[in-house]
This record gives sequence, structure tokens and C-alpha cells, in this order.
Amino acid sequence: STEGAPLMRRLSSANPTRIESDKAPMKYVVVSGGVVSGLGKGITASSLGVLLRQSGYRVTSVKIDPYLNVDAGTMSPFEHGEVFVLDDGGEGDLDLGNYERFVGVTLTRDHNLTTGKIYKACIDKERRGDYLGKTVQVVPHVTDAIMEWLQR
Repeated sequence: STEGAPLMRRLSSANPTRIESDKAPMKYVVVSGGVVSGLGKGITASSLGVLLRQSGYRVTSVKIDPYLNVDAGTMSPFEHGEVFVLDDGGEGDLDLGNYERFVGVTLTRDHNLTTGKIYKACIDKERRGDYLGKTVQVVPHVTDAIMEWLQR
């Protein structure tokens, strides 16, 4: 289901605090560049966010990184760059700071998704018995966890 907290919905022109349709499906814009650093993916995503917001859409950003670390806090700044600390204490890379400044939003640790966070969430669910003894696998359990994370 794509219902829930909207990523982008058109705001009412008569009342900019009212969303025209609560049933509008969430839309995603994905900026991808693999593992190559320094291509400008973060600036591109931030700039697109500004343009969409100026067009009347409600916008947020989610940074998705493939590394197994839970967050960037324990990573070497020589390998990953400096850490950006969010208002709730979450630690991510500097792209999150760009998103906040460009788009004018306050992000939380939940806006920084890593493979490590997803695997940890799946393992925690398995240990609690949420999978009812099933074999936990990448498909469907990890892929479902990613979709659930993005839809909350």
C-alpha cells in the first residue's frame, strides 16, 4: 500500500496548509549513482527537492547507503567523509545536512537508511519471534523491511 505519510503531495492553492487529497499515492524520486562518490547525487536530490517544494509538493529526503554499518558515526572520516549529526542525535553523512538546508526540513535518524539498520531490524524481529519460526531470507523479509521503512 502506498497510503500513509506522504512523500510528495500537491498542496491546495487556496489553503497551503491543506493537502488536496489524502488518498493521493506517495511518489518517489530516486537518485542513484552506485558506489561512485562525488558525482553530485546529494546536491541533485537536494535541488530536485527545492524545485518540487516550490511547485507545491510536500517533500522529504531519505538517504540510503549500502554499507553494513548502522550509521556513519563509527566510520572513518577518511573513507566516508565527515559525520552530520541530526537534531535527534542520528548520525549520517553530509548529504543529510544539504537536504535539510536546501529543502528546509528537519530530518531524523529514520531519514538515513543503511543495510546495517535493515539487517539489524530483521534480526531483532527474528529474535522476538515475529517471523514465527520461518527461515528469514533476503526475499521477502529484507525487501519487505526496506519497503516498510520507506512507507512509515
